[in-house]
Amino acid sequence: MTDAKEVRTPLPTSGSLTLSDGSPRSNATEYDAPNFNSSLCNKKLIGAKFFTTGFKNLHHPTVKQLSSSYHSPRDGDGHGTHTASTAAGSSVKHANLFGFADGTARGVATNARIATYKACVKNQCANSDMLAAMESAIQDGVHVLSLSLGAAEYPYHQNFIARGGFAAMQSGIFVTCAAGNSGPDSYSVTNTAPWLTTVGAGSIDRAFRVDVLLGDGETYVGSSLYHSSAIDTYASPLLYIGQCDTFYRTSYDLMGKIVVCTVNFPSFEFVQVVKEAGGVGTILINSVNLGETLLAISFPLPAATVDVNEGAMILTYISNTKNPTASFKFEKDEASLGKERAPILASFSSRGPNPLVPEILKPDVIAPGLNILAAFIPDVAPSESPNDPRRAKFNILSGTSMACPHVAGAAALLLGAHPSWSPAAIRSAMMTTADTIDNRGLPILNHDNTQPATALGIGAGHINPERARDPGLVYDADVSDYIAFLCGLSYTADQMKVFLAIPNPCSRSSILPANLNYPSFSVVFRRDNKLQELTRTVTCVGKLLPEVYRVNIVNPASEKVTITVEPETLTFSNVSEKQSYKIKFEAIFTGEDSSSGIEELVFGSMPWVSKTHVVRSPIVVMWITNPVESGGSEAEPPQVFKNAGAILWHKLSWFLVNVLWFLVTSVVFSLV
Repeated sequence: MTDAKEVRTPLPTSGSLTLSDGSPRSNATEYDAPNFNSSLCNKKLIGAKFFTTGFKNLHHPTVKQLSSSYHSPRDGDGHGTHTASTAAGSSVKHANLFGFADGTARGVATNARIATYKACVKNQCANSDMLAAMESAIQDGVHVLSLSLGAAEYPYHQNFIARGGFAAMQSGIFVTCAAGNSGPDSYSVTNTAPWLTTVGAGSIDRAFRVDVLLGDGETYVGSSLYHSSAIDTYASPLLYIGQCDTFYRTSYDLMGKIVVCTVNFPSFEFVQVVKEAGGVGTILINSVNLGETLLAISFPLPAATVDVNEGAMILTYISNTKNPTASFKFEKDEASLGKERAPILASFSSRGPNPLVPEILKPDVIAPGLNILAAFIPDVAPSESPNDPRRAKFNILSGTSMACPHVAGAAALLLGAHPSWSPAAIRSAMMTTADTIDNRGLPILNHDNTQPATALGIGAGHINPERARDPGLVYDADVSDYIAFLCGLSYTADQMKVFLAIPNPCSRSSILPANLNYPSFSVVFRRDNKLQELTRTVTCVGKLLPEVYRVNIVNPASEKVTITVEPETLTFSNVSEKQSYKIKFEAIFTGEDSSSGIEELVFGSMPWVSKTHVVRSPIVVMWITNPVESGGSEAEPPQVFKNAGAILWHKLSWFLVNVLWFLVTSVVFSLV
């Protein structure tokens, strides 16, 4: 991308908005507001709006607790600033958190301009505020819309993120969303509409290592952002208290001791309580679900998170030793930079199958989301605790919220290189070129069980933006394709009105969900169904023509399903040329009459290979006895969305990234 022009383009003033489906009105306010005025705008931040009228109209108890400063575009908890800078931050030298991860920080799309849209209050977002903010962003001309926000899945016609995302897609806007932080449970993925690009979280090759030295001479590796001039600590007695949260209901003498306990997620607050009680350190052992995902926390005293396996060995030492002791040795994180195996799928990253329409594979891809350094706000502690007096300009956070802006920034770069590409073409380019092999040349692993990750966790794989610039072929789709998909879910005329304001849209076309022209295959066999034949169409975007592609089916469980493709060769002579093929799945496995859930899963892939390109589609085949009905529950969705990824301590937020050729504008929704 060339350098962006140094211009300031204020966003147009928005008044009261009435949405086309009759949703409640919500006001947008920009610039002059409590703790924010137009003088704060510059060549990076070119505009700001906030949307809280819908939340106030709900008379939520939280409203009474808020000062007027919350009703402002200003970021109140740092999460929006963090995600925005990840997507589009300028280069900053010597960026670090208390000396950790020191170096030059930059966003994925460095030349981005940022305009903020805030629609959430204290981790809760009113439906009307979200829709109004999204509609305002669409009217302002954004080209990439990214939401690090999630809620329980509802049918797409009731799902406000899906509805707003559909309107954005109609305007040619690429929409990317966080997959959620409720992994490793199955069916936990959120934001599953096929016009949304859904992003899971992977690790990076940097570790914040601390060695836990036991009294018997054994050493175990943990993670910590504890900052001190001292590298080593003295050996101190160990005290195991079980689950960390039980500490608040019991009484222990912690004076001079290192407290050991098991956590579902590490907490600054718990370690602060240990410090106030006279403890000298803490060892936080991951729960089984967290597995080997080591979340780095800026603890207030010497402390470490350790994975579930090393934690088990520490507990064995404690139970077999009369006077167990331990000490800590902290390393500079530069020592481990580039040495860690990565990416690895974070245990908290939500997993498929898609709970609404299992024929659409979600998540689509993964991106860096574990221990990510990015910008932060100066008036909130990096731990977000009111008991933490420390302040920093950068913070290290984890979650699919952190992964999502990486994809938004990559989409901005792809649009800069290919401004005529549709949102579906951009998603396809990222998916078919994604990596399934890590930096050691081995399959990407799961952090929760150290087994190879499947497409239900990583989708097509880890994004590779450079390779996505030249994918060779793309699986394209437009509004008519998504309408046919929705009609295939048997939505009524009234339900379809929230997507398209025309009478009887389903009288024109309808397709089975699995036949949507998607870059992945999720095949569901139910009951006596033993044969499925699907059609896909690929569009040539390569430039070295003519180009011949040959199919290569990778099917490690051919004894359970056979996969055939016709034709097996595709030849392209012109850019934008389209060709179709059929792929047939024939079940050999007949099922075992299971009373519930998934009976069997088969994973594979189908690359189209030429001399210069590999266009790879992941394949999942599943046998479901009692499938989730397509379209999901018809229960009334909540009027206020809450954080669906409660496994992490931080809050989810959202932001928009606006790409105007080489002038890139990103828009941030931040929770306060």
